[in-house]
Amino acid sequence: MSPCLIDIQDLYTQFMTDKGIVRAVDGVSFSLQAGETMGIVGESGCGKTVLALSIIHLIPQPPGKIVSGCIIFKGRNLVKFDDAELRDIRGKEISMIFQEPMTALNPVFRIGDQIAEVYRLHQNLSSREALQRAVESLREVGLPAPEKRVLDYPHQLSGGMRQRVMLAMAMACKPALMLADEPTTALDVTIQAQILELMDTLKQQSGMSILLITHDLGVVAEAAQTVGVMYAGTIVEYTSVYDLFREPLHPYTIGLMEAVPRIRPRNGTYRLTAIPGSVPTLTSIPTTCRFQDRCGRAMEICRRQEPQMKEARPLHQVKCWLYN
Repeated sequence: MSPCLIDIQDLYTQFMTDKGIVRAVDGVSFSLQAGETMGIVGESGCGKTVLALSIIHLIPQPPGKIVSGCIIFKGRNLVKFDDAELRDIRGKEISMIFQEPMTALNPVFRIGDQIAEVYRLHQNLSSREALQRAVESLREVGLPAPEKRVLDYPHQLSGGMRQRVMLAMAMACKPALMLADEPTTALDVTIQAQILELMDTLKQQSGMSILLITHDLGVVAEAAQTVGVMYAGTIVEYTSVYDLFREPLHPYTIGLMEAVPRIRPRNGTYRLTAIPGSVPTLTSIPTTCRFQDRCGRAMEICRRQEPQMKEARPLHQVKCWLYN
């Protein structure tokens, strides 16, 4: 087994708002091995992006704050790092691809200057050397005519091109871990497949690990080896991709699977299955099972006490009273 690259234990990230305390990440624990891709899936608003931002301390403080927990990266607890130490980590050892490249890229700077900044900051290259490395990085991610594209502004590129620029920036210093926050959002299926294939190729070449955040189960099935299903700020199921699709255990995971549109109709009709109810607000997360109001298999104990994460099958953990 590959060595553990990052180990997150009981991570709590909260936001202080006028409406109360938003418990965006509420007791999340998982580990990621070197060279592995792990998917984090769940509905919008469940805390996936805040989890990724918490790892490299990019949540706005205030109102956000990591309340407690450990983020052990290469034997170091990132929760205890100060701003200067974190600046050395971000972009060099841990990089991130943000959800929307058009807003992540600065609209008033040329593409080449934005990529070159990574090399100047972390590798102390001159402006000329950094720009040349930027051209090479764009060539590595398959962007056509990179010598010309470094002179372009973000609005002059298509969505797929901008995503390749984000990949080039993320891979500039060959990081050990890349946080990919819905990297294929708003891309058509052809470009989406190309970006996923490119990410896998770069991972194989560099040996890095990827934390892939998405709401698309198809992307997880194609790109990840392990997966954590997130609901209302916490992970409710954690296993290999193979076991999750072969036998999902948590009722929420089963509901997500059934909500995926199918090509072939059931009983001659096309019917989209939906999970009833709505996600609880993160300012009032119940102290009981978080999914019990939407679950068709809820029991009396589900309404009285929150279940703990248990290993229901070998290497298959689930937070549900059906398996406790």
